[in-house]
Amino acid sequence: MNPSPSSTSRIRSGGTPPIVADVVVIGGGVNGLSTAYQLAKRKAGRVVVLEKGEIGSGATGKSGALVRQHYTNVPEALLTLHSIGMFTRWADEIGPGDPKFENTGFLRVVRPEDEPNLRANVESMRAAGVNTWVIPAEDLEEVEPLLNTEDISAAAFEPDAGYADPNATAYAFAEAAADQGALIYTHTRATGVEVLGDRVVAVTTERGRIETGKVLVAAGPWADALLVPLGIDLGMTPYKSQVAIFRWPMSIDQKRKHRVVIDSVHNSWLRPEGESSTLIGVEFADRKADPDDAPSFPPSDYVETARVALGKRFPVFKNATMRGGWTGVYMMSADAHPIMGAWPAVEGLYLMTGDSGSSFKTAPATGVCVTELMLDGASKFVDLAPFRPTRFAEGKPWVDELRYGQADVELSISR
Repeated sequence: MNPSPSSTSRIRSGGTPPIVADVVVIGGGVNGLSTAYQLAKRKAGRVVVLEKGEIGSGATGKSGALVRQHYTNVPEALLTLHSIGMFTRWADEIGPGDPKFENTGFLRVVRPEDEPNLRANVESMRAAGVNTWVIPAEDLEEVEPLLNTEDISAAAFEPDAGYADPNATAYAFAEAAADQGALIYTHTRATGVEVLGDRVVAVTTERGRIETGKVLVAAGPWADALLVPLGIDLGMTPYKSQVAIFRWPMSIDQKRKHRVVIDSVHNSWLRPEGESSTLIGVEFADRKADPDDAPSFPPSDYVETARVALGKRFPVFKNATMRGGWTGVYMMSADAHPIMGAWPAVEGLYLMTGDSGSSFKTAPATGVCVTELMLDGASKFVDLAPFRPTRFAEGKPWVDELRYGQADVELSISR
């Protein structure tokens, strides 16, 4: 990021935050920064962002950053549908920075027995405005020549989808928010949210107290440290996300970037990385993690599992050279869907949490929706009712009826 002179003074490493703010956003990941930008753009007063580390140093920076609209539900698809417009028209829609969106197209691969669900979901996506359709296996070579189709009968295709650079996106939102007047403090951990009676009155930090009437908790896997002391336990769990990166073999076209793929047969997702590598993530057991004490690199057995899954979908990668990888931590909700909305028992408290490893792509639209909720009382951009934090207490967890994969396999980022 190359901040403009006006934004440089508003992005500070450490330092003492102001003693009063109109809104405090806790979390300098892509969702917190997207919302901070929209709040500042709407002239919401003094907007302060608190980030415990560097911009994007939490789950955002470790995201695979897929930008696809296909879900087994319409609300998340709508968020991405609106977000893709912002990713592709960034200079006009947002302004500063560049998310480095790569429009490779996207394929959703499912088991043959899941094809009816795939077709039904595609029809729902199309009715919502998503440009997508189902392609039979015999025609998929024209769309992605590397794809093995022996174990599938069809796949859904999105020509407008792809992936972005997660850090570049976060940096761009930070610069845009600062240009609009938001104050961003990195290396400034929020230690608590103060509530008096039934309303927010302040946020405490390791560098001082900020009096405020509105707080957005967008703290990723650290959200419970702020919510549980308030008596808010949503049953969330910090989960590990692991990826491995493999060099493209000599035998493939080094100038062509393959499609992004989510593969329910092998419970994996993959996309190009850089100019000559492919990144793959695979579901795995024992994913619970301490966000303050998580490994930074996946174990060797995971790397081999990822290589096998990649080779089964793209056979040319069967013996590909491993080039790196990483481990991150995200917050998994009790029903594996994001939690967004006001907490009705505490006036001025808003949540964007439990994103379940699937909210990078929706962040541009999420910023608009949460801002409308905070300033206007409701989101007009996309209805946030399905994401409401109270659904668990209501006994109405979010369940997608037309999901894919085996019932006994818990899916998160590849759902």
